[in-house]
Amino acid sequence: INNRYNLNLDMYSYKRYSNIFNEMQSHSMIDSAERYEELEEILKTIKIEFLLVIYLFNKFKVIVKDYVNYKEFEEDINLTQEHFYEKLMSGAEVFTSQPTIGIIAKKWDEILKTHDAIIHIPMSSGLSGSCQTAMMMADEDQYKGKVFVVDSQRISATQKADVLDAIAMADKGYSAKEIYDYLMNNKMNATIYITVDTLEYLKKGGRLSPAAATLAGLLKIKPILTIQGEKLDKYGTSRTMKKARKMMIDQVKQDISDRGWGDDYEVACVYSYDKEAALDYLEQVKEAFPDKEVIFDRLSLSVACHIGPGSLAVAAYKKGSY
Repeated sequence: INNRYNLNLDMYSYKRYSNIFNEMQSHSMIDSAERYEELEEILKTIKIEFLLVIYLFNKFKVIVKDYVNYKEFEEDINLTQEHFYEKLMSGAEVFTSQPTIGIIAKKWDEILKTHDAIIHIPMSSGLSGSCQTAMMMADEDQYKGKVFVVDSQRISATQKADVLDAIAMADKGYSAKEIYDYLMNNKMNATIYITVDTLEYLKKGGRLSPAAATLAGLLKIKPILTIQGEKLDKYGTSRTMKKARKMMIDQVKQDISDRGWGDDYEVACVYSYDKEAALDYLEQVKEAFPDKEVIFDRLSLSVACHIGPGSLAVAAYKKGSY
């Protein structure tokens, strides 16, 4: 980024955002399907021109089948959180579709008319083919050396951390290639655990067989899933949501210790739909990490589509060092 202003921002201190951004006279461009309220406020209030675009692309179409008709929606364009969960919980067939090559190329071409480089940060290649598509496109002559696609193997809060690191590095004058190299080298310094309230959506998505889902439902088993690079994997199970919540916190603490992060990390609590339950879990996470300002966010609809409402997650990632 070629900033006209020297900004010293603590990108991880969310409680400071409102005061910081009231004083900012800079501009950043992020296109995101993640409902990150703090970042949305950035985009509304900042005003500077720069040469590098940090581009978080999770714009998935959500397809809703209503009787015999399919209708496409785009998150935050013509699909609200309320409308999405109304359809999902009423039994409509809902699935996602990655952005087409045409959509991505149009956006890149538009940006490169006024900017020198793009850092494109899609969700993990293990969760969507959108990353591979973007990487293939970036290898074409017209984009080579101008578009850098980061396969960070992250999603949600940990992916958001990549965006904040990229913004902070750009502010310090790092080139697009330097930011790309850092993000790629740092991608495994993150951990996330998720538990779901119902197995119905995992079964619909083929991540759980109908027989296993039925048995688990009868036994009231709560699965705990994890992302430790690339894809969503099974971590363990619990007989109660209360125990599952504690197991996730305990394992995040263990991961932090095993990886030697010391105190150099951030913690996030993420959820889908049920904010009341999520706020209750947030307090539990805060108690477990009393010295941290725990980040609180919603899962994007492209993720919630596959795990359903009522999911809770806790994540941690190493702070940026650059």
